[in-house]
Amino acid sequence: MSQSTKTSVISGTALAMAFGAAITLAATPVMAETDHGAMSDAKEKCYGVALKGKNDCAGGPGTSCAGSSKVDYQGDAWKMVPKGSCEKTASPTSPTGFGQLKPFAKK
Repeated sequence: MSQSTKTSVISGTALAMAFGAAITLAATPVMAETDHGAMSDAKEKCYGVALKGKNDCAGGPGTSCAGSSKVDYQGDAWKMVPKGSCEKTASPTSPTGFGQLKPFAKK
């Protein structure tokens, strides 16, 4: 193989790799930015889905903040979940049987 043939093969390979990388980057979805410019996934507070001591923060009597819920599925204790998933998450204490976007009384 001559020197010019080797150079052509290497140049062609490098070009193909650069083109492949460009296509990969172009196909990668861009995450939405918040008002503060930081990238994050949308979340919402979901009441009645946290297990005992696993809530994210307070909601009512007996809870002061993270990890203070006294029972599983406490209706006034919440957990952050992906936006849109709360009311699809099972909660045996909820009137609907699913997590709620607001505190509720145990059924």
